[in-house]
Amino acid sequence: MSETNPPTTTWRKSSHSGGGGGQCVEVAALTSAVGIRDSKNPAFGHLTVRAEDFHTLITRIKHGELDHP
Repeated sequence: MSETNPPTTTWRKSSHSGGGGGQCVEVAALTSAVGIRDSKNPAFGHLTVRAEDFHTLITRIKHGELDHP
């Protein structure tokens, strides 16, 4: 899925990211999907996923389903 980055796009990063310069991603509500990008390299572009798939990803993360053993 591909979607351009509208000029009014607001990218957000988790408040849990802190200011330590760690590995963070930013997300944005796009016209018909969710954008995900590297906060350190926003010029590299972003991934675009359906909102339903993003919700599933967040739910699985919150339930620890994607934790490394």
